[in-house]
Amino acid sequence: MKILVLNGPNLNMLGIREPGVYGNVTLESINASLADLAKTLNVELEFFQSNHEGELIDRLQSAGRDCSAVIFNPGAFTHYSYALRDAVAAINIPVIEVHISNIYAREDFRRHSVIAPVAAGQISGFGPQGYLLALRAAAHLAE
Repeated sequence: MKILVLNGPNLNMLGIREPGVYGNVTLESINASLADLAKTLNVELEFFQSNHEGELIDRLQSAGRDCSAVIFNPGAFTHYSYALRDAVAAINIPVIEVHISNIYAREDFRRHSVIAPVAAGQISGFGPQGYLLALRAAAHLAE
Protein backbone atom coordinates (compact mmCIF):
# COMPACT_ATOMS: atom_id res chain seq x y z
CA MET A 1 0.00 0.00 0.00
CA LYS A 2 1.38 3.38 -1.02
CA ILE A 3 0.13 6.65 0.47
CA LEU A 4 0.99 10.08 -0.89
CA VAL A 5 1.70 12.85 1.64
CA LEU A 6 0.99 16.01 -0.31
CA ASN A 7 1.75 19.48 1.07
CA GLY A 8 0.84 22.78 -0.50
CA PRO A 9 2.19 26.32 -0.41
CA ASN A 10 4.43 27.59 2.37
CA LEU A 11 4.56 24.26 4.20
CA ASN A 12 8.21 24.06 3.24
CA MET A 13 8.60 27.03 5.62
CA LEU A 14 7.39 25.16 8.73
CA GLY A 15 9.68 25.79 11.67
CA ILE A 16 10.32 29.34 10.43
CA ARG A 17 6.88 30.61 9.42
CA GLU A 18 4.66 31.95 12.21
CA PRO A 19 5.87 29.65 14.99
CA GLY A 20 3.11 30.97 17.26
CA VAL A 21 0.57 29.41 14.90
CA TYR A 22 2.44 26.46 13.38
CA GLY A 23 5.10 25.67 16.00
CA ASN A 24 8.78 25.01 15.49
CA VAL A 25 8.57 21.61 13.83
CA THR A 26 9.84 21.42 10.25
CA LEU A 27 8.21 19.58 7.38
CA GLU A 28 11.25 17.31 7.28
CA SER A 29 10.64 16.37 10.92
CA ILE A 30 6.96 15.66 10.24
CA ASN A 31 7.94 13.48 7.28
CA ALA A 32 10.45 11.58 9.43
CA SER A 33 7.77 10.90 12.05
CA LEU A 34 5.41 9.72 9.33
CA ALA A 35 8.08 7.42 7.89
CA ASP A 36 8.60 5.85 11.32
CA LEU A 37 4.86 5.22 11.76
CA ALA A 38 4.56 3.94 8.19
CA LYS A 39 7.04 1.16 9.01
CA THR A 40 4.84 -0.08 11.85
CA LEU A 41 1.75 0.10 9.60
CA ASN A 42 3.57 -1.65 6.72
CA VAL A 43 2.81 1.28 4.42
CA GLU A 44 4.99 2.90 1.76
CA LEU A 45 4.96 6.71 1.70
CA GLU A 46 5.76 9.23 -0.98
CA PHE A 47 6.30 12.87 0.02
CA PHE A 48 5.61 15.80 -2.27
CA GLN A 49 5.45 19.53 -1.51
CA SER A 50 4.85 22.36 -3.94
CA ASN A 51 4.03 26.03 -3.83
CA HIS A 52 2.39 25.69 -7.25
CA GLU A 53 -1.25 24.75 -7.70
CA GLY A 54 -0.75 23.01 -11.06
CA GLU A 55 1.96 20.73 -9.67
CA LEU A 56 -0.36 19.71 -6.82
CA ILE A 57 -3.15 18.98 -9.32
CA ASP A 58 -0.81 16.91 -11.49
CA ARG A 59 0.35 14.87 -8.48
CA LEU A 60 -3.22 14.29 -7.28
CA GLN A 61 -4.21 13.04 -10.72
CA SER A 62 -1.30 10.60 -10.88
CA ALA A 63 -1.95 9.50 -7.28
CA GLY A 64 -5.30 8.21 -8.47
CA ARG A 65 -3.34 5.69 -10.55
CA ASP A 66 -0.39 4.80 -8.29
CA CYS A 67 -1.48 5.31 -4.66
CA SER A 68 -4.03 3.85 -2.28
CA ALA A 69 -4.75 7.12 -0.43
CA VAL A 70 -3.59 10.71 -0.03
CA ILE A 71 -2.86 12.82 3.03
CA PHE A 72 -3.25 16.40 1.83
CA ASN A 73 -2.50 19.72 3.47
CA PRO A 74 -3.52 22.20 0.77
CA GLY A 75 -2.33 25.22 2.79
CA ALA A 76 -3.99 28.46 1.72
CA PHE A 77 -5.43 26.73 -1.37
CA THR A 78 -7.86 25.08 1.09
CA HIS A 79 -10.04 28.14 1.06
CA TYR A 80 -10.42 28.94 -2.62
CA SER A 81 -8.90 26.42 -5.04
CA TYR A 82 -11.78 24.86 -6.90
CA ALA A 83 -9.22 23.34 -9.25
CA LEU A 84 -7.71 21.34 -6.36
CA ARG A 85 -11.19 20.49 -5.12
CA ASP A 86 -12.05 19.11 -8.55
CA ALA A 87 -8.78 17.12 -8.67
CA VAL A 88 -9.60 15.52 -5.31
CA ALA A 89 -13.13 14.73 -6.50
CA ALA A 90 -11.81 13.20 -9.72
CA ILE A 91 -9.63 10.54 -8.14
CA ASN A 92 -11.06 7.30 -6.82
CA ILE A 93 -9.00 6.98 -3.63
CA PRO A 94 -9.53 8.42 -0.15
CA VAL A 95 -8.05 11.84 0.53
CA ILE A 96 -7.58 12.96 4.13
CA GLU A 97 -7.36 16.75 4.48
CA VAL A 98 -5.03 17.80 7.29
CA HIS A 99 -4.20 21.16 8.87
CA ILE A 100 -1.73 21.91 11.64
CA SER A 101 -3.79 24.75 13.09
CA ASN A 102 -7.51 24.71 13.80
CA ILE A 103 -8.74 26.53 10.72
CA TYR A 104 -12.14 27.07 12.37
CA ALA A 105 -10.59 29.07 15.22
CA ARG A 106 -8.69 31.43 12.94
CA GLU A 107 -9.55 34.33 10.63
CA ASP A 108 -12.94 34.24 8.94
CA PHE A 109 -11.49 33.54 5.49
CA ARG A 110 -9.72 30.42 6.84
CA ARG A 111 -12.88 28.90 8.29
CA HIS A 112 -14.12 27.48 4.99
CA SER A 113 -12.59 24.58 3.11
CA VAL A 114 -13.56 23.91 -0.49
CA ILE A 115 -11.67 20.60 -0.20
CA ALA A 116 -13.57 19.16 2.79
CA PRO A 117 -16.79 18.27 0.93
CA VAL A 118 -14.89 15.96 -1.43
CA ALA A 119 -12.34 14.60 1.08
CA ALA A 120 -12.89 11.37 3.00
CA GLY A 121 -12.30 13.37 6.18
CA GLN A 122 -10.49 16.29 7.74
CA ILE A 123 -8.11 16.56 10.70
CA SER A 124 -7.49 20.08 11.96
CA GLY A 125 -5.89 21.68 14.99
CA PHE A 126 -3.71 18.92 16.43
CA GLY A 127 -0.39 20.30 15.23
CA PRO A 128 2.03 17.87 13.59
CA GLN A 129 0.22 15.01 15.37
CA GLY A 130 -2.58 15.54 12.86
CA TYR A 131 -0.42 14.05 10.12
CA LEU A 132 0.08 10.87 12.17
CA LEU A 133 -3.66 10.65 12.81
CA ALA A 134 -4.23 11.15 9.09
CA LEU A 135 -1.80 8.35 8.24
CA ARG A 136 -3.66 5.93 10.49
CA ALA A 137 -6.97 7.00 8.93
CA ALA A 138 -5.64 6.78 5.37
CA ALA A 139 -4.18 3.31 5.96
CA HIS A 140 -7.48 2.14 7.43
CA LEU A 141 -9.57 3.58 4.58
CA ALA A 142 -7.24 2.18 1.92
CA GLU A 143 -7.44 -1.40 3.22
